[in-house]
Amino acid sequence: MVTEDDVRRIALALPETMEKTMYGTPAFYVRGKWFARIRDEGDLLALPVGTEEEKAALIAAEPAKFCTTPHYDGHAIVLVRFGAVDAEELGELLTEAWRLRAPRRPAAAFDAAHDPIG
Repeated sequence: MVTEDDVRRIALALPETMEKTMYGTPAFYVRGKWFARIRDEGDLLALPVGTEEEKAALIAAEPAKFCTTPHYDGHAIVLVRFGAVDAEELGELLTEAWRLRAPRRPAAAFDAAHDPIG
């Protein structure tokens, strides 16, 4: 199980990330684009995914971990339950969301620095 502090620690470790509020709750941004938001409930994290189809597949495959609300209908945004992921998986999810929103150069530099081969 992860906490809000885990989300903050992992998100802020990603390049050019800053924390601001969105609708009164903590959210994380890369160059002005949000990539993670802790929901009002405190145990849900909103993350963008590539497509609505990917969102549906995640929810169908692991409904105890991923969910949505009517607010996100029509948007490629999935909710992650804090109690259903560990820190390693949270890191993977946040990194993928960051990559979706980060500009090309910071994302390429990050990927080059974290390439296990290079």
